Amino acid sequence: MKHLIITLGDTYGIGPEITFKALKKAGKIKADITVIGDIAAFKSLGTLKQNINYIDIKSRYGAPQKAEPCKRGGDISFKALNTAIELALKTKNAALITAPISKEAWQKAGVKYMGHTEVLRQKAADTGALMMFKSGNLICALATEHYALKDLSKALTKQRIKTAAKLLAATLPKGSLIEVSALNPHAGDGGKIGKEELKTIIPAVKELKKEGLNITGPYPVDSVWLRHIKGQSKAILMMYHDAALLGLKLAAKEPVIHITAGLKFLRVSPAHGTAFDIAGKNIADESSMLAAIKYTLKNLD
Repeated sequence: MKHLIITLGDTYGIGPEITFKALKKAGKIKADITVIGDIAAFKSLGTLKQNINYIDIKSRYGAPQKAEPCKRGGDISFKALNTAIELALKTKNAALITAPISKEAWQKAGVKYMGHTEVLRQKAADTGALMMFKSGNLICALATEHYALKDLSKALTKQRIKTAAKLLAATLPKGSLIEVSALNPHAGDGGKIGKEELKTIIPAVKELKKEGLNITGPYPVDSVWLRHIKGQSKAILMMYHDAALLGLKLAAKEPVIHITAGLKFLRVSPAHGTAFDIAGKNIADESSMLAAIKYTLKNLD
């Protein structure tokens, strides 16, 4: 039996709505489904035909006056994630699907983690945790995750690049070509526009080639995306968050999903945020969450 464990994310964002809509649109699902979070908020949206197990998460914090990042939303979503991880680790053939959380709400609630990936890396990683994104044949992954631009140079190490590349390669057919992006414009222009390519990225790529990976680069961000869109690579490894997501969301013709590679179980999520500005208005687009559910069902044994 397949087991889908779904967290509702921030209860004041669009997580409950897109989860409800996606499950409703998915119809009959041949899997055991467990939904974790603010169950009252979820059930207030209507009734589903699926037989769903519920785990309700409580909080000592009061509700906010409007949909916004708050202690209660952060507390519930963080507790829901931890409960889901524990359940996934002890359940055979289980996968985790997570609705969006608010990093600001986590901070308000005293959570020390930046986001989902950091928690999963510590509590459920097998060989590491890699943020990767997929839309149809477009696949990209991140060497670094949630860093301010001013901190990227220090965060981007040769080992970080190598670990990310190996985790990415493990998700692809053997021998698949991975192309690596640069960090600086024009791939550093021989060191004139930054030294990271010469000191960090090129040495990492050379070592990976010696270790047997089919990998090339670094290429400027614009050109590596153009090459990938044309089908010249199976996947691309990007150096930072926005270089990946901007290109992917502009090029994508199918809903984008987020996959965390390297864990002891499959984890998938929609590739968007909490959208507090439209929460509660019943206008949120559930297509990414529905794509996450379909991908999970297809890739569970």
